[in-house]
Formats: sequence, structure tokens, C-alpha cells
Amino acid sequence: MKSMLQKTAVNLMLSYVSDNPIEKLPKMFRIAEMLDRGKMHAHMIRPLRNMLLDENSVWHTFVERLCAEVDTKALQKLVGCFFINANLKRAEKARAIEEKYDCNIPWAILMDPTSACNLNCTGCWAAQYGGRNNLSYETLDSICRQGKELGIYFYILSGGEPLVRKKDVIRLCEAHNDCYFFAFTNGTLVDDELCEDMLRVGNFTLAFSIEGDEEATDMRRGKGTYRKVIEAMERLYAHRLLFGYSTCYHRYNTESVGSDEFVDDMIARGCRFSWNFTYMPIGRDARVDLLATPEQRAYMYRRIREIRSTKPIFAIDFWNDGEFTNGCIAGGRNYLHINAAGDVEPCAFIHYSNVNIHDVSLLDALRSPLFMAYRRNQPFNKNPLRPCPLLDNPEKLAAMVKESQAKSTDMLSPEDVDLLCGKTEEAAKAWAEVADRLWEENPKSRKAVYKLAR
Repeated sequence: MKSMLQKTAVNLMLSYVSDNPIEKLPKMFRIAEMLDRGKMHAHMIRPLRNMLLDENSVWHTFVERLCAEVDTKALQKLVGCFFINANLKRAEKARAIEEKYDCNIPWAILMDPTSACNLNCTGCWAAQYGGRNNLSYETLDSICRQGKELGIYFYILSGGEPLVRKKDVIRLCEAHNDCYFFAFTNGTLVDDELCEDMLRVGNFTLAFSIEGDEEATDMRRGKGTYRKVIEAMERLYAHRLLFGYSTCYHRYNTESVGSDEFVDDMIARGCRFSWNFTYMPIGRDARVDLLATPEQRAYMYRRIREIRSTKPIFAIDFWNDGEFTNGCIAGGRNYLHINAAGDVEPCAFIHYSNVNIHDVSLLDALRSPLFMAYRRNQPFNKNPLRPCPLLDNPEKLAAMVKESQAKSTDMLSPEDVDLLCGKTEEAAKAWAEVADRLWEENPKSRKAVYKLAR
């Protein structure tokens, strides 16, 4: 009976999405509160409801544009697969499994269908690997099936360039139409056929990698890449699809990607969200000079918060949002990474592992030594603005890798963890001074994190 009532409630909410959704927002929030049986998301649902129902709020404007410009089926899948299944539905199940096995159960799985990429971007390790490694469709399907048994309904695809495998990706979306899929892409392989497939399945969206303006993007990704990304955005917008952008901010582009000019241009082109990452010096030949300065990280900390309150776009800062997640989200705490060779890694930027998905179950991978070391040590710092075990607390990563006897998964040149951590030691010290001042200046955030930790 409880299951039937839940299904009825979900169907009712999805019907609201297709018929005057702005007017029906209050009813949808009431259903969301009912579906949140354990009240695990109440602290997010209430403020979100207040923001969206406030007609003077930028978030109300965001939802109005979303409903007017994005295909109804895509919106229904966003609500049903992402908000309901990947968030409300998963919470109780994942929490019970965590308690039973004393391990992290992630909210999302990041996996690489292929190591192949058609670009050779400065500072990126992926293109060096070529097409030598691929996760078969059967393996991708198995990961999703195992994930759903653990309560995981959100799957992120990276690479390499995941759209090298776009046929298999669409097939995966069809097979798991109760899940939501999201891919980071360089945008150069987007065509009308893919857009039509995305409209048909509804549960797949893209984040276009872009480094700012044309000069900054082409500097890292190759001449002509910026224009191809813009053309891909125009194609998705014309098909009424949901999409956003992903940017890596570094020493030479931070002020550009944080500027009003850039962000406003992305919004005008139809981007609904932005993922902001800071550069990580991964790989033996990685350029350390690309690391953002402490002042630039502080600038992005303040800038992203300003964007959220003034612009109709959902902006995420992968490092500086540590205050909302109580530190690092990797190691299965909120997500894990499975590379194209099958190595199960705690993070896309931490290329060490004890296990391979071809040899163990997903649950066993989450209970492997390195993942358990993450669980014991998280958060890695009392200041959540210093969340990362590599960029902000390199001594913590070195200790965990050695303790767990994890091996380097670098496909070309295995990197000793002490050498890797040596690249970030000075940056970590410099950021610590700035981050600690930022945290002391923000008593409201400190109070919120204290409640979250309890």
C-alpha cells in the first residue's frame, strides 16, 4: 500500500510538470515533503520552496525560463529520475546499507566509458591514453544495476570523451530509464542525431567543457574548439534540451570565467548550470604553473556565491562548496570514479586504487582499503574550505595511499604518491592562510556546517 501511494504521488507530481508547473509548485513541494519519509532532505526542501515561490527571487526566474524553454519530457525526467529517484528515493535505502556494511554509499557514480579523446588539451591526462581502454556496454550496464541495488540513480560520464561512445550511452539511458545520466563533453561530437536521441530518452544531459572566451578555450583545447562548443550549445538549445557548462579555472583564466560577461553569455546561450573546477596537477608532466593562486580561489569562493544570488543559473564550485558538504565528497561519501580500465578510484583526480570493477562487486569496491581509509579520515580538515586530500591536505592523501597499499592507476607512467603530493604542498600552505581567514569571516556558514556534522 505504501509503495502504491508513493507511485501515485510521483505520477501526480510528473503530471504537474507537464501542465502549468509554475502554478503547481506549492503542490509539488507538498508531495516532495511526503516522499521524504525520513525527513533527510527537509533542510533543503523548505528553503528551496521559499526561494522558488518568491516571485522576486532569481530562482523563480530560473524555473520560469526552464519551464518555458526546455522540453516537457526532459523536465519530467529531471524531476522523476534526478530529484525523486536520485535524491528522495535513495536516502533511506543507502543509509541502511551504509549502517549494515559500515562503508560509504555514494550519491553518484562517475565512470569513463572510454579513455579515447579526439582532443589533446593542455593539463589533461586523458588524451595521452588513446583509445586503449574502454568499459564494455555490459560492464557499464552491470555498474548501473549494482548501483541501483545500493540506491544510486545518478551516473556521471567522463573520459576521455564519453561521446566517442554515444550509441552505448543512449542505450544505457534506455535500459535504465529510472536513472539520470550526465556527461562532461568537449562538445565537438554533438550532432542532430544525438539531440534527437536525447529528446527521446529524456534522462541524459550534457555539460560543455569551456575555459572562458575563445582565446582562453582554444589555448587549452586547440584552435577552433570554442566555436564548436558554441555551435553544440546552439544545437541543443534549438532542440529544447537541458544543458550547462563546465570550466576549469586556473592561473590564467580565473577572472575570465568568473566575469559577468562570460557568465551572462553562457546564460543567454541556454546554460542552466555551471560546474566550476580548479586545476589539479595530475600526471608526471602536469604543469604546476597552472594552479590557481590563493587569491584566485578566494575570488571564485565569493564570486560563485554572488552568481547564485543574482543570476538565473545553478552554479557549483567543486572545491569551495565544501562548506555545504562538510568537506571532501569523494571516496564514496558522495561519489566515486571508475576509469576506463575498470579501476575503482576515490576521485577523478586521485589515480590510486586497490580494486578493479572487473574483479569485484561495487559494494566490495566501496569496502576496499583505500575507500575505508577515506571513510575513517573524512573530513580531512576542520575548515571545509580546505576539503581536498591532495590540493589542500597532501599529507593526508600520502598517508592513506601508503596505509591502504593502493597502487597508481596511471595508464602510462605510474606516479609515486609522494611525488604527486609534493606538487601541491606549497599551494596547500598558501591557501590555508587565506581559507582560514575566509572561514573566520563567515560565522553563518560555520554554524550551518556544525549542525550538518552533528
